[in-house]
Amino acid sequence: MDATSRRRWAIAGLTGPAYLWLALTVFLPLSAMLYFSFLTAAPIGGRESAFTLEHYIGFFTKSVYWFNARRSLELGVHVTLLCILIGYPAALVLAKQISGRWREALFLLIILPFWSNALVRTFSWTMVLRGDGLIGRIVNPLLPAGWEFDLLFTYPAIVIGLAHAYLPYAILTIYISLQAIDDSFIEAARSLGASRLKAFRRVTLPLSIPGVLAGIFLIFVPVIGSFMEPRILGGKNAIMLGPIIENQFVTAFNWPLGSALSFIMLGIVLLALAIASPVLRRHLSVG
Repeated sequence: MDATSRRRWAIAGLTGPAYLWLALTVFLPLSAMLYFSFLTAAPIGGRESAFTLEHYIGFFTKSVYWFNARRSLELGVHVTLLCILIGYPAALVLAKQISGRWREALFLLIILPFWSNALVRTFSWTMVLRGDGLIGRIVNPLLPAGWEFDLLFTYPAIVIGLAHAYLPYAILTIYISLQAIDDSFIEAARSLGASRLKAFRRVTLPLSIPGVLAGIFLIFVPVIGSFMEPRILGGKNAIMLGPIIENQFVTAFNWPLGSALSFIMLGIVLLALAIASPVLRRHLSVG
């Protein structure tokens, strides 16, 4: 056995268990859900089931599903934009302005949400956003008559809760991209007469696009399928595709419909990736 063959066998031996685990934990459940999505009822407990396409046809014929799919996509866009708008300046300051222990302390604050349970973190927002909550007790006495701070069970409350959960992804991916930019490029632009703003617009921003794109997809994809934050913070405004899918599995026990809607959402995500793939390839190849 030559060196090339030994190297290939070594790579296969090291990566094989990981790929096998991924196949069992990802593709096997997805295959089961795909099978369920074509059934009239979940074949559990002796229930009779038959092959059908009604769940997929229902999505394209019932406006309620289109409406909630659109709301889920809008939520993904709004949360992603908010995270990028807040995360980019934070990442820029971390990468180019702060160093040493202050950077370590700020990184600790950024990843702090990952250390808390998502359910506890979401419920904590209910105590902040309600009218008689922490902010309401301070702000409401200062507001004019007829005005009241009470964001709980509103669409902005959902956006705030999800942005808090996914903002670290934006900061970390953009920070990595900014950190990889050689400062000599910026210094060269400044020495050629470019202002700080022009140097940022012509040098820093284009070179950081790969990190921005990575953050966008790390945030957008899970947000459009989120169900816990909308259900807790949104109330009646939480009627979106994610909570509907969760309700089919947990409450209605209509696993075939929930599976079909899940795969339709997966198709929407793959379609978005396919549309954005030329832009991704261009910027990632440059990066």
